[in-house]
Amino acid sequence: MSATIYRHEVLARVRSIIIWSIAVAAILILFFSLYPGFADQASLVEQMFAKFPPALRASFGLNQIDLATPLGFFGFLLIFVQLCLAIQAGNYGFGLVSIEENEMTADFLLTKPVSRSQVLISKLLAALSAMLLTTLAVWVFTFISLTAFAAGRSYSSTTLVLLMLSLPVFQLFFLGVGLAVSLIVKRVRSVTPYSLGLAFGAYVLAAFSGILGDVALEGITPFKHFDPSYIIQHSAWNAPLVLLNVAVSVIALGLSYWLYLRRDIPAVS
Repeated sequence: MSATIYRHEVLARVRSIIIWSIAVAAILILFFSLYPGFADQASLVEQMFAKFPPALRASFGLNQIDLATPLGFFGFLLIFVQLCLAIQAGNYGFGLVSIEENEMTADFLLTKPVSRSQVLISKLLAALSAMLLTTLAVWVFTFISLTAFAAGRSYSSTTLVLLMLSLPVFQLFFLGVGLAVSLIVKRVRSVTPYSLGLAFGAYVLAAFSGILGDVALEGITPFKHFDPSYIIQHSAWNAPLVLLNVAVSVIALGLSYWLYLRRDIPAVS
């Protein structure tokens, strides 16, 4: 690893870390402030959601969680937090090497006394650090929100820890897949369409999986690998799907490493 490259990459993502941290903090605090009303009017809320079409309730997992409980409400919010974290990780994955290639500075970097392996590992560690800092913000604001708005209602600390620990592994999938795709395609001119497509595509698949009850779709999307409603119901991860998620992430990162070492880097002519 190159400490210089790592430091440069982390500093380059400071603004991104702040923006995504503020976004997830806003989701947690603003929506959690509504929780006391949901909890106090639990029967009315249940009647309201009962009027929703079954497909709509299934797409958001509302059939499996109780919004009147702190963790049930948090599980509902966590779906949107996951979506934000997926876009962030996708941005990092797709842009890890493609941005420098688009700016025609990749060849300059590789003229330095560092190997391609050092370059990629340094960049990966910087991206992981940036994602972990954002995840830390999620943990902090989740604790603040629960403390401020749970209104003394109890919840399982073990289940909460499992929900929190799922986030870094969840993000690793999008980082690895994004990086692999960016190295497979000829050129990624803009990371935003790719990261949005990957994140929202996975989210839509998860929604259709909930509607159709399709087990095959559950295996495709990480939103089902770390389904908040499943974790809350069972106080455990869905082991087969989590192992599948980790396997895909490791394979994607390994493939990315292999492709990058053999990649034809464009140079300024």
